[in-house]
Amino acid sequence: MGRGLGWLLLRLLRSRRHIAQRNLELCFPELSAQQRSRLLRDSFANLGMGLFEFIRAWWGGIDSAREHTEIEGLHHLKAALVEGKGVILLSGHFVTLEICGRLLCDHAPVAGMYRPHGQAVLEWAVRRGRLRYAPAMFPRDALRPAIKHLKDGGILWFAPDQETRRGDSVFVPFFGRPAWSLTSPHQLARLSGAKVIAFHHRRTDDGRGYRLRLTPAMLNFPSKDASTDTARVMAEIEAMVRDAPEQYLWIHRRFKRQPDGKDVYADDSSS
Repeated sequence: MGRGLGWLLLRLLRSRRHIAQRNLELCFPELSAQQRSRLLRDSFANLGMGLFEFIRAWWGGIDSAREHTEIEGLHHLKAALVEGKGVILLSGHFVTLEICGRLLCDHAPVAGMYRPHGQAVLEWAVRRGRLRYAPAMFPRDALRPAIKHLKDGGILWFAPDQETRRGDSVFVPFFGRPAWSLTSPHQLARLSGAKVIAFHHRRTDDGRGYRLRLTPAMLNFPSKDASTDTARVMAEIEAMVRDAPEQYLWIHRRFKRQPDGKDVYADDSSS
C-alpha cells in the first residue's frame, strides 16, 4: 500500500517531484540520469511507506517491528548518561524518523525538538502522537526548557538538516554545495554541556524491520567556532543520507538559500 501511495504521490505532487529531482541532480551529479530517475521513484515509494509508518508510530502497535529491529551502539548513549551528561542525538529527516524514534524509546527516554505547525489540528496530532512514547517535546524556539532538560541529564533528539528562517544559521557544505544550516547543535551543547551523538536509522532491505545505530560521542564538540561544528554535523548527516539515499526526505528545498542569491528551484512552477 505504501509503495502504491508513493507511486501516486510521484505523479500528483508535481512541484515536490521537481524539488526532489533537482536535489538529486545537485547531490549526485556522478549518477546517470537513469540512475537518478530510479532513485527518485524509490524515494517516493519510501515516502509512501513512511506515511504509513508515521501513523503506526503515533497510533498503532509496533510489536512486529520490534522483533525485526537491530540496535547498535546503545552503550555509547549509556556511557554519556553515566557521566551525568545530557545527550543530543543528531539525525536527519528520513521517512523512518517516527517509527525509529519510537523504537529507540524502548531503550531510553528520548525527548524531541520539533518545529510547531501552524494548523492547530496538525499540531495537536503531532504532539499527542509523539508524547505516546517520548517523555517531552520541545518547540524549536523553547531553548531554555530544552537546555534545562539537557543539564538535568536528559536526552534530546534533534534533526537540524532543514532550512529555516528562524534560528542562527550559517552556510556549510552539504553534498559539496552551500547549505543554510542551523547552528543549534553547537549552541545547545555549549550552553548545556551535553554530549553529541549521531543517530543513524533506516529500514532494512527486506522491509520487515529497522536498523538503528548510535555512534560514539563527537570529540571536542562543541568547539569555539559555530561554523566548524555545524559543518561537522552536516557531514555526519550526509553520511547517513549516503547510506540510505532512497529513504531521505528529498522533497524539502534544502538549497533554497544560496550565497549568490540564485534560486536553484526556479522551475518549480513550470514542472
